[in-house]
Amino acid sequence: MSKGSNRRPGFQTRAIHFGFDPADHQRAVTPPIYMTSTFAFESVEDAESVAEQAGATYAREHNPTTAILEARLAELEGGEACVALASGMAAVGTLLLSLLSQGDAVVVHATLYSNSFAMAHDGLPRFGIQVIPVDLADPANLDAVLDAMPDGRVKLVYFETPVNPTAQILDIAAIAARAHAAGARVVVDSTFASPAVQRPLEHGADIVLHSLTKYINGHGDMLGGALIADRETIARIRGTGLRYITGATLSPMAAFLVLRGLKTLKLRMDVHGANALAIARMLEAHPKLAWVRYPFLESDPGHAIARRQMSHGSAMMAFGLKAGFEGARRMMNGLAVIARAVSLGDAESLIMHPASLTYARRRTRPDAKLATGVSEDLVRLSVGLEDVADLLDDLETALGAV
Repeated sequence: MSKGSNRRPGFQTRAIHFGFDPADHQRAVTPPIYMTSTFAFESVEDAESVAEQAGATYAREHNPTTAILEARLAELEGGEACVALASGMAAVGTLLLSLLSQGDAVVVHATLYSNSFAMAHDGLPRFGIQVIPVDLADPANLDAVLDAMPDGRVKLVYFETPVNPTAQILDIAAIAARAHAAGARVVVDSTFASPAVQRPLEHGADIVLHSLTKYINGHGDMLGGALIADRETIARIRGTGLRYITGATLSPMAAFLVLRGLKTLKLRMDVHGANALAIARMLEAHPKLAWVRYPFLESDPGHAIARRQMSHGSAMMAFGLKAGFEGARRMMNGLAVIARAVSLGDAESLIMHPASLTYARRRTRPDAKLATGVSEDLVRLSVGLEDVADLLDDLETALGAV
């Protein structure tokens, strides 16, 4: 594309180039890693000028490598600004503790990632923040809650889509319309999709949350999180939540790794999605499966919504065997290519059985329980980038032993 062109570059081009000019960095083609904790100034007046503009003075809040990443993520999500943080849960905690105060209320979907669930139901109430779980699969369920609350009490409506670990799809536009009518802002955790597949701001969300650990980085070698929103909101989160509430700074090395991952994000997500759809169709037809949930299966309850707000079904699915709890365990133990692991979004295919982990945790945490909507037979699969024929064969072999 010529320098004089007014055409906006495509997603893949922006994922590689946006926010970085080699001329500003000793003509390095790859963004440098700025391993510094503090920054020096030419004069007292220079330091004052940078401080007034909330510029780089100390690395807890600002780092040149991280700034490139933040600008690129905001661009890819269609937001005005971004703040990167040390993990996905750092993003959750920093967001909620920055924007909510004692006496406020937040509506959350009934099913959440286990640690987000713990933050909402065990953490926030300790600070006098009311948490209201609602089944947002039917957006109309939000109406009764919002109508019953005093004006302005509900500050946020928070949910994931696709939902972890059920792969359920929620209607961003329908939920956002109801929330905005009541003066609440909408937060969407879009980790399962990534901006290559779904951009919640385009459908009415106000804030997008990501665990950068997952698909955006894509290589399973770092931890990170990000929040994308309007400039004022991000400035508030950076200036309060990151600066003194959590201090959960992303390291420059981790920022560099995410920038590397972004360069191949769309290419990887296309393969993830194609592999996942082939596997979902095979599982749906398998006689030993009781059910399969994958957004781009025509039989999935959220298929029509997914078609509106996602470019493809991403790589996450959930399924259950007719043999139930024990069948899930036997099937997983029979896998040779797909790894038994709790994370997702890696090049490697990863599979987990939430019920087994939950019950094991009861030995040290007697109150551990499965999240709402998560059944004992549910198996969560993050489909990787291996040859799909090998993944299909691995699953067929493992199911044959059940």
